[in-house]
Amino acid sequence: MPSAHLYASARTPFGRFGGALATARPDDLAATALTAALARTPALDPARIDDVVWGCANQAGEDNRNVGRMAVLLAGLPTSVPATTVNRLCGSSLDAAALASRSIETGDADVVVTGGVESMSRAPWVLPKPERAFPAGDVTAASTTLGWRLVNPNMPSQWTASLGECNEQLAQRLGIGRERQDAFAARSHQLAAKAWADGFYDHLVTDVPGVELTRDECVRDGSTPQTLAKLTPSFRSPADGGTITAGNASPLTDGAAALVIGSERAAELLGTAPLARIAGRGAHALDPRDFGLAPIEAADQALARAGIGWSDVGAVELNEAFAVQSLACLDAWDVDPDLVNTRGGAIALGHPLGASGARLLGTLAAVLRERDARWGVAALCIGVGQGLAVVLENQEASR
Repeated sequence: MPSAHLYASARTPFGRFGGALATARPDDLAATALTAALARTPALDPARIDDVVWGCANQAGEDNRNVGRMAVLLAGLPTSVPATTVNRLCGSSLDAAALASRSIETGDADVVVTGGVESMSRAPWVLPKPERAFPAGDVTAASTTLGWRLVNPNMPSQWTASLGECNEQLAQRLGIGRERQDAFAARSHQLAAKAWADGFYDHLVTDVPGVELTRDECVRDGSTPQTLAKLTPSFRSPADGGTITAGNASPLTDGAAALVIGSERAAELLGTAPLARIAGRGAHALDPRDFGLAPIEAADQALARAGIGWSDVGAVELNEAFAVQSLACLDAWDVDPDLVNTRGGAIALGHPLGASGARLLGTLAAVLRERDARWGVAALCIGVGQGLAVVLENQEASR
C-alpha cells in the first residue's frame, strides 16, 4: 500500500479576536495559506493536484458554500482542481489531513492539498427561521463565534454546558488547580516568544497581503505565573472555585494553515523531499462534557497503529484549548512534558478552530527535524466530546 507523506506546510500569523486579521475574509486567508504551501513545492504543476480537503468549524458566514473550493478559485488554481470542506470543529484540518492521507494510501490520489481556516472575528450572528409566518414577537440573534447555538431542546443540558464550564468541572474532578494551570500557560507564552525570537517560525509563517502582522498576535512575551495569577476567572467566580481565565485558555483567533500531502512517488512531481511520513491516525469520542480528555485515547490509538509506544516519541504537539485539559492529557500519557509544545502552544499562539490541526502538523514536522527525532504526535480535543491524533515519522532522523 502506498504511504502518505507531508511535503510542505505554511500558515498565516494568527491574529487576536478583533485584531489585525479581522479585516481579512476567511476565504482570502485560506487562499493565502494554500498559495504559500504550494510555493514550497516549486516543481508542481497545479493541474496535477488531485484534490483539496479543507477544514472549517463555522461555515456560517463568508466561509460558507465550501470555503475549500473558494480558496482554490481565489488562489488562481486551475478550475479543474476539486475541493471539499470538512467540519470536525476544532479538529477540522487535522481530520482533513487524515482524509488526504487515506486517499493517498488507497491509491486514489498522489497529491492532496489540505488545511483549514477560521475567522472568529468575522463569524456572523444568525437568526433562526420562524416556526410560522409573520411572527409578532422578538427574535434573538445567536453568535456563531464559539460554542453551542440554536441548541436542540432534546439535548441533555449537561452536554450543552459551555466549553469553559466543562473544563472547570474537569479541573475540579481531577484536582488540577489554578496555580498549575497558570504555570503551564506561562510556559506556553515564554516558549512561543523564544521561538519567534529564534526565527523558528520565519519559514513556517507567511504574510497576509494588506495586513501588517509579522508574528502571532496573542503571544505575551512577559507572561509569568505571577502575572497570570492576577486575572479573574472567566466561567466561575473565585468563590465558586473558578480557575480558568483568559490567560490559561486559548484565545479567540483568526488564521489559516495549509499542508501539501503526497505519495512517495509524488516527490518528483513536487520537486522536494518529504518532511515526514504520516504513520498513524486515531479518533476517539466520549461524553460531550469530557471532550478535553478525548485526545488521550486518540493518541494511544495512533501510536498503536504506527507500531510504536510513548517511549519512542521525541516530540508532541498538543493543542492547548485549555491548560487544564492539556495537563489532564499529559498526566495520562507516559511522556516527558518537556517534549510537548517546545515552541509554544495554542494558549500563546492562538486557536483559530479550523486551522489548528494543520498548524500542529506543520510545527511537529519542523520540530522533529530540529531535534533530529524520529517519531512525533499531534493531538487535539474537539468540542462535543471528540479527539483526534496523528503520528508523524521523520525518516531522516539519525536516532
